[in-house]
Amino acid sequence: MPEVLYEEVLEVDERVVLYRGEPGTGTPVKGCTGDLLEVQQPVDLGGLRGKLEGLLSRGIRSLAVVFMHSYTWAQHEQQVGALARELGFTHVSLSSEAMPMVRIVPRGHTACADAYLTPTIQRYVQGFRRGFQGQLKDVQVLFMRSDGGLAPMDSFSGSRAVLSGPAGGVVGYSATTYRVEGGQPVIGFDMGGTSTDVSRYAGEFEHVFEASTAGVTLQAPQLDINTVAAGGGSRLFFRSGLFVVGPESAGAHPGPACYRKGGPVTVTDANLVLGRLLPASFPCIFGPGEDQPLSPEASRKALEAVAVEVNSFLTNGPCPASPLSLEEVAMGFVRVANEAMCRPIRALTQARGHDPSAHVLACFGGAGGQHACAIARALGMDTVHIHRHSGLLSALGLALADVVHEAQEPCSLPYVPETFVQLDQRLSRLEEQCVDALRAQGFPRSQISTESFLHLRYQGTDCALMVSAHQHPATARSPRAGDFGAAFVERYMREFGFIIPERPVVVDDVRVRGTGRSGLRLEDATKAQTGPPRVDKMTQCYFEGGYQETPVYLLGELGYGHKLQGPCLVIDSNSTILVEPGCQAEVTETGDIRISVGAEAPSTVGAQLDPIQLSIFSHRFMSIAEQMGRILQRTAISTNIKERLDFSCALFGPDGGLVSNAPHIPVHLGAMQETVQFQIQHLGADLHPGDVLLSNHPSAGGSHLPDLTVITPVFWPGQTRPVFYVASRGHHADIGGITPGSMPPHSTTLQQEGAVFLSFKLVQGGVFQEEAVTEALRAPGKIPGCSGTRNLHDNLSDLRAQVAANQKGIQLVGELIGQYSLDVVQAYMGHIQANAELAVRDMLRAFGTSRQARGLPLEVSAEDHMDDGSPIRLRVQINLSQGSAVFDFSGTGPEVFGNLNAPRAITLSALIYCLRCLVGRDIPLNQGCLAPVRVVIPRGSILDPSPEAAVVGGNVLTSQRVVDVILGAFGACAASQGCMNNVTLGNDHMGYYETVAGGAGAGPGWHGRSGVHSHMTNTRITDPEILESRYPVILRRFELRLGSGGRGRFRGGDGVVRELLFREEALLSVLTERRAFRPYGLRGGEPGARGLNLLIRKDGRTVNLGGKTSVSVYPGDVFCLHTPGGGGYGDPEDPAPPPGSPPQPPAFPERGSVYEYRRAQEAV
Repeated sequence: MPEVLYEEVLEVDERVVLYRGEPGTGTPVKGCTGDLLEVQQPVDLGGLRGKLEGLLSRGIRSLAVVFMHSYTWAQHEQQVGALARELGFTHVSLSSEAMPMVRIVPRGHTACADAYLTPTIQRYVQGFRRGFQGQLKDVQVLFMRSDGGLAPMDSFSGSRAVLSGPAGGVVGYSATTYRVEGGQPVIGFDMGGTSTDVSRYAGEFEHVFEASTAGVTLQAPQLDINTVAAGGGSRLFFRSGLFVVGPESAGAHPGPACYRKGGPVTVTDANLVLGRLLPASFPCIFGPGEDQPLSPEASRKALEAVAVEVNSFLTNGPCPASPLSLEEVAMGFVRVANEAMCRPIRALTQARGHDPSAHVLACFGGAGGQHACAIARALGMDTVHIHRHSGLLSALGLALADVVHEAQEPCSLPYVPETFVQLDQRLSRLEEQCVDALRAQGFPRSQISTESFLHLRYQGTDCALMVSAHQHPATARSPRAGDFGAAFVERYMREFGFIIPERPVVVDDVRVRGTGRSGLRLEDATKAQTGPPRVDKMTQCYFEGGYQETPVYLLGELGYGHKLQGPCLVIDSNSTILVEPGCQAEVTETGDIRISVGAEAPSTVGAQLDPIQLSIFSHRFMSIAEQMGRILQRTAISTNIKERLDFSCALFGPDGGLVSNAPHIPVHLGAMQETVQFQIQHLGADLHPGDVLLSNHPSAGGSHLPDLTVITPVFWPGQTRPVFYVASRGHHADIGGITPGSMPPHSTTLQQEGAVFLSFKLVQGGVFQEEAVTEALRAPGKIPGCSGTRNLHDNLSDLRAQVAANQKGIQLVGELIGQYSLDVVQAYMGHIQANAELAVRDMLRAFGTSRQARGLPLEVSAEDHMDDGSPIRLRVQINLSQGSAVFDFSGTGPEVFGNLNAPRAITLSALIYCLRCLVGRDIPLNQGCLAPVRVVIPRGSILDPSPEAAVVGGNVLTSQRVVDVILGAFGACAASQGCMNNVTLGNDHMGYYETVAGGAGAGPGWHGRSGVHSHMTNTRITDPEILESRYPVILRRFELRLGSGGRGRFRGGDGVVRELLFREEALLSVLTERRAFRPYGLRGGEPGARGLNLLIRKDGRTVNLGGKTSVSVYPGDVFCLHTPGGGGYGDPEDPAPPPGSPPQPPAFPERGSVYEYRRAQEAV
């Protein structure tokens, strides 16, 4: 997690809430969105003055200000800003000015980043100015912003500057490659030393308006640039039979091994060993004295150490094989790096409905030219375009960029004919602001263009799209600025595969982007050829199959029309371009290199284990699961799946064993495998082509009933049984039962929790069984006190989306089989499972060896209790020679009359999660993780209840206790809060559900984190402004519960205090744990504080609600939630200072829409 950017926080006594017309409220004020607000408490400027003076006395001069609902009513922020400037603060960032968009958390982060960065940028700018005569007076100096536009020096701000360098590259290839290639869509591939940036351009810049950089979420327009930690400096490892590239990086210092500074082996070293980099082409700037050439000897020596590990595994591993040469090892790492870089490109394009093979690959950056042909070939692209200044394309893009001024303001109008006049007026006003600002910079009106945008979404959803109407002229039924509705529907259909015509459309923001065009264009550097291209030298480069004679050309000597047959190297002062065998390069009229990518020479891959192929198949299998998820998200309609991303997609072998699961929702891990294997055993021969199965029953591998799993068996010509299975599990918001949301706190039987599917053919013979599944979803309504599904339309739509996602998985595995053969693909499904098994066996052996060395037994145990007293007992017996273990839960309490019962699949999910944590690094998450483990769970216990037992609490509460018990047995860390703090609120016209964070347990060498979710969930809570605008509540407090973490040498994390004031009558339900038993400490550490649920009635009476209840609440009542803290680790009286954390190798942080998608899904 990132360290915070701020030095200190001041709370300001002020409060503005949305006006709802309750009795006794004053006159409302009107916000700029048109919303009415109530000023509950004006700013106490007198009290604030003294606090701000205290900050100044401590040397703090930069201030960020963020208040609730200031996006629409900014007066309080403006008052504080004026006071701060009056007192002497040199920089004040108001969130309402930094980015006036709803959602206080990212808006506050943006203001904070702006206050942190802008003063530093301004100091740099002033220093830059002083270096020139006259300090650049009357000289226009422009800086690149993250959105791809230039801004004047005086208005260049930190929050808009974070991606200015990568943005220059996107502008560079958009102004060169896209134009030269005749408007064919382009994928930008910018590979540098520490990371690779991937982007797309198809005639207009693709912007995102909220993204995280280095863990800080910024709400500002930025180009959608996706960064993956795979660059020339990415480190190479061989781990448990897998070739691994990154994310750790050698950085600039010490750099790769070849830099002569003792650095680790990297991708650059592998390319040097393969002869793809020539030391003579680099300046002598390496070594301690920065006066030596690159060292191939150092690269070979560093790589030889890894090759020893590889060959030891090959000769002594589970499938003995011939050792690999040093070059084969280097080639393997390069191929794995290429596959790692292909994954985000596939995700970036296919997520928006584009085919990656229909694009040109624009390659730039110092290291990109060595990998371009292989990347393009893997993605099915036939053209690579490398600009003649590819090593400097970001700088070139800055020179070619336009000056941009943007104006944006929030809005809350419906997109209907009655509001079109207002929208046109607001757009016209913003356009006038942009034109005036650009004219002030010296642009005549003829060089200024503007583009209008509306930020639109369907009512009741969070999926807003910023759409322009430039391709949709105005009609009689649209605003004068253009037909934004048609543009929205077209883009929504393209990205998500459906529209919701019956839903109203809402405008969240209006925006105008003004552009001052300089008219600069890069002059064509046409140089006619004079005879055949001159070969500068011949060298030896290694490719699949061995070394090949490879001519070397100097780019500066090549002319228009020269054709170069691969293999060859093209070198200039900033980069090396590798033209692989089967490819042909030609020099274009503009002096660039265009490479026609030929088909790869056919290579035979056998079923026997090859560690290189294993690493590649690992990426391919995971990519299949990821792409299934993208299809599911695109085609689903419900908020839970489409926006909260509460789903998992997975690929299974012919025995139903998990092969790959992405993204990794902890409570789904392992459980889906149980579901697939149940269906195989239950249906036997009654599985036919065209069948798709639906299941959610706990005894059939289900977690809880709202998680519906759709399974598709896949048949192959000549095979009588399915050759593999694909499945998708999604959380449906409602499937009936006794309460809305199908998560009742007081259920006692499974039937009360909603519709049940043991083994249901959702599709039979290729026909979707809509009538039958509708009847089953409505069936709970026949049970007294229960209702059938309350949202049948969403259920059916999401089930169809799950079927479509499975179909995508079938297509992708079919392509893989077509490339490698069925036998090879199935063999590598087994190999990847064996690899995960090996990693877990290594961990168990290491744990057992450590205990043995300290004279401790190879048996460990732990026990904890649910709040009702039910024990969870575990005894783990380690077999050191086999690297295996028995996890025995005998002695665990019996099934309970309530819903804390956890299906067996939940315990397996918790176990596979813990094993992954104990391994301590990324491993393939599949069936192999459980292969070294035998699990004993007594039938009829709380962890393996009867088929009719209620289980909703087991999924969200008991699962956490199982994790605490497993990690406690291994002594890995103290207990975390052990609860998801489930809160549900609803009445006839609304329903809301949230889980609330608490404290994490401390461990040997670290303090527990405060105010976080841990283990089996990682849900992000609803933003306070969204919460108050959509639901009848006021968030009174949301703060850390100081002192609730257990004391210890390492402190447990603190829980939180969260208070909700109700504005309407509603039913409040809480489903919580750790209200009786405190989260344990370890090694002398003290336990964390137990949680507490209080209801404060309007008349002042305070009631302890207990851990699980439903209660009616009324306007003025307050629910006060105190979540548990984490346990401490080590004796709190230990005077010894905590040991320093081991230095972590630098890893370049990922960013971009692909990363945001994965981060959002992993936060479910």
